[in-house]
Parts: sequence; C-alpha cells; structure tokens
Amino acid sequence: QALDRLVQNATLMGANAIISMRFDSSEMASYMTEIVAYGTAVVVEPDASAKPVTE
Repeated sequence: QALDRLVQNATLMGANAIISMRFDSSEMASYMTEIVAYGTAVVVEPDASAKPVTE
C-alpha cells in the first residue's frame, strides 16, 4: 500500500518517475507495523540535443 500511494501521489503531481526512493518501518504496537515510502517525484523527458550512443 505504501508504494501504491507513493506512485499515485507522484502521478497526481504530474510526475512520470520517482527517484531516491526509500522505505522506513516502525512498530506501532506489538501487533502492528507501519511502513512508509519516500521518494522524489520528477518528470523525465528525452534530451533532444543528446547524441546517440554508438558501439
């Protein structure tokens, strides 16, 4: 659920990628664990001035 919400929020912001993702977890009680997903929402676009890679 944490990853799904991260992607959903990034999409709502207009992003098409997420970078610097990380996860954190903590125990809320002896029977419950909270998992949090963090990341930076970005828009990735092709660089029209970039030269193609040739082998």
